[in-house]
Amino acid sequence: MEQPRESFVNAETDSGENTREPTKCVKSVMDMAVWQKSQAYYDLIGFINGISTAIQGKKLTDVMHMSKTMKHLVAMIQKFDKLLDETPRFEEPQRFGNQAYRIWFKKMEENARAYLVEALTDDNYTSINELYVYLRESFGNPTRIDYGTGHELAFIMFLCCLFKTKYLVEEDNVACALKLFNSYLVFVRRLQKTYRMEPAGSQGVWSLDDYQFVPFIWGSAQLAFHSPFDPSKFLDQNIIEDYKDSYMFISCIDYISQVKTGHFAEHSNQLWGISAVPSWVKINSGLVKMYQKEILSKFPVIQHVYFGSLMVFKPVKPGTPLPNARLGFMPPPAAPVKPTPEQTKI
Repeated sequence: MEQPRESFVNAETDSGENTREPTKCVKSVMDMAVWQKSQAYYDLIGFINGISTAIQGKKLTDVMHMSKTMKHLVAMIQKFDKLLDETPRFEEPQRFGNQAYRIWFKKMEENARAYLVEALTDDNYTSINELYVYLRESFGNPTRIDYGTGHELAFIMFLCCLFKTKYLVEEDNVACALKLFNSYLVFVRRLQKTYRMEPAGSQGVWSLDDYQFVPFIWGSAQLAFHSPFDPSKFLDQNIIEDYKDSYMFISCIDYISQVKTGHFAEHSNQLWGISAVPSWVKINSGLVKMYQKEILSKFPVIQHVYFGSLMVFKPVKPGTPLPNARLGFMPPPAAPVKPTPEQTKI
């Protein structure tokens, strides 16, 4: 059963500061402890795990509820894609960093707020201001011409805020990941390839992917219930061809195979190791922990994060439990399945 929205997103906002411009609050390594006990951190983990629950056993190609707002938001991503069509890259010899990206980014900045207002059909500019900041930060950095998991994090915060402001509601959970986030994922891949964007903070073979992380979490969640194949099979070429359009995890494997050469174990060692994990449930739980350790606990990433009245940089009440990935995997009541000891072990 899908969890109600309130179970993974705190609907309350910082009402005393609801006109405050979002700012960067993590100024030093000492601030990281505050971040990891903040309402924003708890909302973020709860949101990721809650969406994971909603998309168990669902495919990208499934028919799903699409609200009017959701359709408008997907159309907004398509508008950014059209701006890319209008901004071809320069013919430059550089391996990374095509200068035409800066032109695209300026167009995006100039249009994003209007696109957002149109998509949400709302004049509530108090929330639009903060939503705009997270959206703007989702597409890379124009100075360095790079993109990484910090920019992806900005988009996840944007999605979380759409629920906190009630532009999206519980019925939008599945489409949030499988339509809106997936549209974003497809688009930023095109950005990366078109403008040869440098991976921001890449750890090479020691990371999952040079650019993304969340699609592996949500992709493994899709596969955690009634998966058509075991984890040991996800590198098989036949599996990739058959399921790349159905599961985000496999679409990521397919994309990596397109942009990297050589043996998979050499250029993507972490993913190679994941193929030995016995269940998708265990993979998902492990990836959430890895995300907390390798992304959300890294000062070079979090120093760039903005906080405002929706993603609030203030501590949660003492004793508040962090939303747990284990809680996200409850088989739907129509088809109850007793978890194995391996699935429930963390």
